[in-house]
Amino acid sequence: MKDSVLSSVARCRVYALIIFIVYGISCTTGILMVQNGNEFALSQRDKIVGAAAQNDNASLNYQSGNRFKAALYDFVGNLFVSAFPQTAIGLAIVPPFLTVAYQGWVGGIVSVDGSHRTRFTTLKATAYYFIVLLLQTVAFSLSIGAGIRCGVETYKHNAEVGWRIWEFRIPRKSLVAVGYVYLVSTPLFLIGSCFEFLSSWNK
Repeated sequence: MKDSVLSSVARCRVYALIIFIVYGISCTTGILMVQNGNEFALSQRDKIVGAAAQNDNASLNYQSGNRFKAALYDFVGNLFVSAFPQTAIGLAIVPPFLTVAYQGWVGGIVSVDGSHRTRFTTLKATAYYFIVLLLQTVAFSLSIGAGIRCGVETYKHNAEVGWRIWEFRIPRKSLVAVGYVYLVSTPLFLIGSCFEFLSSWNK
């Protein structure tokens, strides 16, 4: 099992790294925009955070003081609502790069608070922000990278049979590899959500 998990992660490492870089670039762009007072980025930040405050179960529970439930809702949302669909559209290879670019940008524009003041006021606050970001980004990169790898292998397989619809296949080995990668990314999602909502650094 251990060898299967490690080999599966190794197989998707190039795609996961590319996704991680896209996250990094888009997140940095978002950070620079809001830290420099870009009105569009700030307005989008307020719109997204405001909607989450009213509709997102994690945010609602956190506001009510139910931090553990907030962490669980955040974990479930990241895994089932965000990671799974992006892994699935990895079969099309290109679309995840677009969703990742947007997701990373959103992660960057929330680096200011509701008053548009930077969250990087202290070393602890800065470390908290980047640790949460890193845990989630690594988890998403692995999950989505595995989906893209599966998409590439599916493309290669079906190109070999001339794209005959009755012979279209998603290689079983590729699907199994995605499952093994999720054995690594799922705990990372949980750790990230728990640290985000339960850490004493979250002020």
